[in-house]
Amino acid sequence: MSVGMQFLTDANGEKIAAVIPMDEYEELLEDLNDLAMVAERRHEPKVSLEEVERRLKADGLLPG
Repeated sequence: MSVGMQFLTDANGEKIAAVIPMDEYEELLEDLNDLAMVAERRHEPKVSLEEVERRLKADGLLPG
C-alpha cells in the first residue's frame, strides 16, 4: 500500500474512496493507457524482432 494513500469513509466507517498522491495517479493513468493500446492492437499481425531491427536501421534509428 502506498505511504501517502488515505481513505474516505462513510458514517458507518466503510471505505468509500481512496486518495492517492498525484504522481501515483498519473502513473496509474499511464499504465491504463498502455493496457488500452495493447488491447486495441491485439489482433494486428505480429512482427519479428529481426524485422523491427531492420526497419529501425533503415530509418536511421539504430546503428547499421
